[in-house]
Amino acid sequence: MSSLLIVGADHLGKIPSKLEGIGFREVLHISGRKVQQVKKEIPTHVDLVLVLTDYINHNLSTVLKKRANEQGIPICYAKRSWCSIYQAIGKCQMEQCGQKDSCRYFQN
Repeated sequence: MSSLLIVGADHLGKIPSKLEGIGFREVLHISGRKVQQVKKEIPTHVDLVLVLTDYINHNLSTVLKKRANEQGIPICYAKRSWCSIYQAIGKCQMEQCGQKDSCRYFQN
Protein backbone atom coordinates (compact mmCIF):
# COMPACT_ATOMS: atom_id res chain seq x y z
CA MET A 1 0.00 0.00 0.00
CA SER A 2 1.34 3.39 -0.79
CA SER A 3 -0.49 6.31 0.77
CA LEU A 4 -3.02 7.10 3.47
CA LEU A 5 -4.79 10.37 4.22
CA ILE A 6 -5.63 10.94 7.89
CA VAL A 7 -8.24 13.60 8.63
CA GLY A 8 -8.72 14.79 12.19
CA ALA A 9 -6.58 15.43 15.29
CA ASP A 10 -4.02 18.20 15.73
CA HIS A 11 -1.09 15.88 16.46
CA LEU A 12 -0.67 12.25 15.48
CA GLY A 13 2.21 11.31 17.75
CA LYS A 14 3.65 7.91 16.78
CA ILE A 15 0.69 6.90 14.61
CA PRO A 16 2.45 7.69 11.28
CA SER A 17 5.46 5.53 12.16
CA LYS A 18 3.19 2.66 13.20
CA LEU A 19 1.27 2.98 9.93
CA GLU A 20 4.55 2.86 8.02
CA GLY A 21 5.31 -0.31 9.97
CA ILE A 22 2.23 -2.01 8.50
CA GLY A 23 2.97 -1.01 4.93
CA PHE A 24 2.00 2.62 4.26
CA ARG A 25 4.82 4.46 2.49
CA GLU A 26 3.21 7.91 2.72
CA VAL A 27 0.97 9.26 5.45
CA LEU A 28 -0.72 12.62 4.78
CA HIS A 29 -2.52 14.54 7.52
CA ILE A 30 -5.22 17.23 7.61
CA SER A 31 -6.25 18.41 11.07
CA GLY A 32 -9.83 19.21 10.06
CA ARG A 33 -10.06 22.09 12.51
CA LYS A 34 -10.28 24.95 10.04
CA VAL A 35 -13.52 25.62 8.18
CA GLN A 36 -11.64 26.12 4.89
CA GLN A 37 -10.37 22.53 4.97
CA VAL A 38 -13.79 21.40 3.76
CA LYS A 39 -12.78 22.77 0.35
CA LYS A 40 -9.62 20.64 0.10
CA GLU A 41 -9.68 17.80 -2.39
CA ILE A 42 -8.48 14.27 -1.69
CA PRO A 43 -5.16 13.81 -3.54
CA THR A 44 -5.52 11.40 -6.46
CA HIS A 45 -2.64 9.16 -5.32
CA VAL A 46 -4.25 8.37 -1.92
CA ASP A 47 -5.21 4.70 -1.51
CA LEU A 48 -7.17 4.99 1.74
CA VAL A 49 -8.78 7.76 3.84
CA LEU A 50 -8.85 7.43 7.62
CA VAL A 51 -11.15 9.78 9.55
CA LEU A 52 -10.46 10.24 13.26
CA THR A 53 -14.02 10.70 14.44
CA ASP A 54 -13.37 12.30 17.80
CA TYR A 55 -11.48 15.24 16.25
CA ILE A 56 -13.46 16.28 13.17
CA ASN A 57 -16.55 18.33 12.48
CA HIS A 58 -19.60 16.66 11.01
CA ASN A 59 -19.70 18.72 7.82
CA LEU A 60 -16.11 17.82 6.88
CA SER A 61 -16.80 14.15 7.55
CA THR A 62 -19.83 14.22 5.25
CA VAL A 63 -17.93 15.98 2.46
CA LEU A 64 -15.01 13.53 2.76
CA LYS A 65 -17.30 10.54 2.53
CA LYS A 66 -18.91 11.91 -0.61
CA ARG A 67 -15.57 12.74 -2.27
CA ALA A 68 -14.03 9.38 -1.37
CA ASN A 69 -17.03 7.55 -2.85
CA GLU A 70 -16.84 9.64 -6.03
CA GLN A 71 -13.14 8.84 -6.41
CA GLY A 72 -13.55 5.18 -5.46
CA ILE A 73 -11.26 5.49 -2.43
CA PRO A 74 -12.03 3.35 0.64
CA ILE A 75 -12.74 5.31 3.82
CA CYS A 76 -12.36 4.12 7.44
CA TYR A 77 -13.47 5.69 10.70
CA ALA A 78 -11.64 5.32 14.01
CA LYS A 79 -10.92 7.04 17.29
CA ARG A 80 -7.45 8.47 17.86
CA SER A 81 -5.94 5.38 19.44
CA TRP A 82 -3.65 2.89 17.75
CA CYS A 83 -5.90 -0.03 18.65
CA SER A 84 -8.96 1.61 17.11
CA ILE A 85 -7.03 2.69 14.00
CA TYR A 86 -5.53 -0.77 13.45
CA GLN A 87 -8.92 -2.45 13.80
CA ALA A 88 -10.64 0.07 11.50
CA ILE A 89 -8.03 -0.32 8.78
CA GLY A 90 -8.22 -4.11 9.00
CA LYS A 91 -12.03 -4.11 8.91
CA CYS A 92 -12.14 -1.59 6.07
CA GLN A 93 -9.68 -3.59 4.01
CA MET A 94 -11.47 -6.89 4.59
CA GLU A 95 -14.72 -5.30 3.39
CA GLN A 96 -12.97 -4.12 0.22
CA CYS A 97 -11.59 -7.46 -0.93
CA GLY A 98 -12.94 -10.11 1.44
CA GLN A 99 -9.59 -11.48 2.54
CA LYS A 100 -7.00 -9.65 4.59
CA ASP A 101 -4.13 -11.77 3.28
CA SER A 102 -4.72 -11.02 -0.39
CA CYS A 103 -6.04 -7.46 -0.11
CA ARG A 104 -4.12 -5.01 -2.30
CA TYR A 105 -4.57 -2.33 0.36
CA PHE A 106 -3.32 -4.31 3.34
CA GLN A 107 0.07 -5.88 2.68
CA ASN A 108 2.62 -6.34 5.47
